[in-house]
Amino acid sequence: QVRFVESGGGLVQPGGSLKLSCAGSGRIVDIYSMKWYRQVPGKQRELVASVSIDTSANYADSVRGRFTISGDHTKNTVYLQMNNLKSEDTAVYFCAVTLHTSAAGPLTEYWGQGTQVTVSI
Repeated sequence: QVRFVESGGGLVQPGGSLKLSCAGSGRIVDIYSMKWYRQVPGKQRELVASVSIDTSANYADSVRGRFTISGDHTKNTVYLQMNNLKSEDTAVYFCAVTLHTSAAGPLTEYWGQGTQVTVSI
């Protein structure tokens, strides 16, 4: 069974940095796309960053120039480097990875459980 677990969240002051990780385990044949979302209570989940084998990285306007998405396919791990954090970046961050679990099978999307990021003095 495929599973992704996020880590790296926490409390940081405005202007600080955090690096989120999303580590995959299980039968992962290849990864097609990687995404990071965030959600604030009472609001819709927001796509923050995404990248696929077909496209270069894309970012929400609110984070472009501050956040960087990357992946290590040898470790089945997705990262989100977040710099110059602002209070409005406070949210629960989720990774979503679309992948094959077999060579001839369909693409399937898997989600992590989320990690809290709080930006505050």
